[in-house]
Amino acid sequence: MKILITGGTGTIGRRLIERTAQQHNFTVLTRDKNKAAQLLPNTVTLITSLSQIDDFRQFEAVINLAGEPIADKRWTDEQRQRICDSRWDITRRLTTRISECDNPPKVFLSGSAIGYYGRQGQSIVTENEHQVNEEFTHTVCRKWEKLALEANKVTRVCVLRTGVVLAKGEGALGKMTLPFKLGLGGKMSDGKQYFSWIHVDDMINGILFLLENESCEGPFNMTAPEPVTNKTFTQTLAAVLHRPAFFTVPGFVLKAAMGDAADMLLTGQNVLPAKLTEAGFCFDYPQLRQALEKELG
Repeated sequence: MKILITGGTGTIGRRLIERTAQQHNFTVLTRDKNKAAQLLPNTVTLITSLSQIDDFRQFEAVINLAGEPIADKRWTDEQRQRICDSRWDITRRLTTRISECDNPPKVFLSGSAIGYYGRQGQSIVTENEHQVNEEFTHTVCRKWEKLALEANKVTRVCVLRTGVVLAKGEGALGKMTLPFKLGLGGKMSDGKQYFSWIHVDDMINGILFLLENESCEGPFNMTAPEPVTNKTFTQTLAAVLHRPAFFTVPGFVLKAAMGDAADMLLTGQNVLPAKLTEAGFCFDYPQLRQALEKELG
C-alpha cells in the first residue's frame, strides 16, 4: 500500500514506519528532511510540501499525525495558536487535496486526542456516551476532527482520539521515569483523577487495524480498555522500577509550573475504546503493569 503520512518522525509515526516499511511504501511530509533521513528507513520518500505531490491518486491511504506537542509548554496565547495552527492547517490542506482528487485515497486516518472530551472526572467516556466539557483541548480537537471529517464525502475517514501513549524514553513516560528512578516519584494532587493510556504497540496495531477494516469510520478512542487513577499509575510505575512513590505533587505547584495546561493532569478522563473493541480489535497490553514492564522492565 502506498501511504502519505504526516508526523512521521514522531513517536507513533516513526515506529509505524519502522515496523511496516517492508509492507508499505511511505511518503513522509516533514519540515526537516535531514532529521527525517536520520530517523527513518532509507526506503521512505521525503517531501517538505504538499505542492511536491502532483496527484493524490497515487496514494491508497493518508495518515495525518502532525501537531505541536500540547503539554510541553505553558499555554500562552502564542502557544495556544501554535497548537491550533499545527493541527488545523495541515488537516485542512490534506482534506482539500483528497476532496479535489477524482480517484481519492481509500482511507484517511487523522489524529485527534481524548482532550476532545475535556475534563470528565470519574465518568466513563465512550465515543457514543459522553458530554463534552467546553475548554481549550475540546476547542482544538473539535475543529481538528471537523476538518478531517469533511473528507468523508469522498473517502472513509477515521479520527484517532488518542490517550497518553506509553513509549520508553519518549512523551509522558519519558518525562516521568527519571524522577521515579531517583526515588522522587509520587501522585499528582489527590491522585483520584483518571489516566487513560495506551501502549505504543497497541496504538500502532490500532492504526493498522483501522487502515485495513473498511467497516470502520468516524471517531475512535485510542486508549487501553483499563484506564487507572493517577494514584494507581504512580504505584504501578514505582513497582515496575522497584522504587518508592512517597511524594505528592500539590495541584498549585503544577499550576505554577504549567499554567492552564496543568488542568489536563489534575482533572483526568476515564475513556474506554468502545468502538475499537466492538470492531474486534484485541489489545496486546490491556493492563498497565504489563505495558510498563514491556517498556521499562
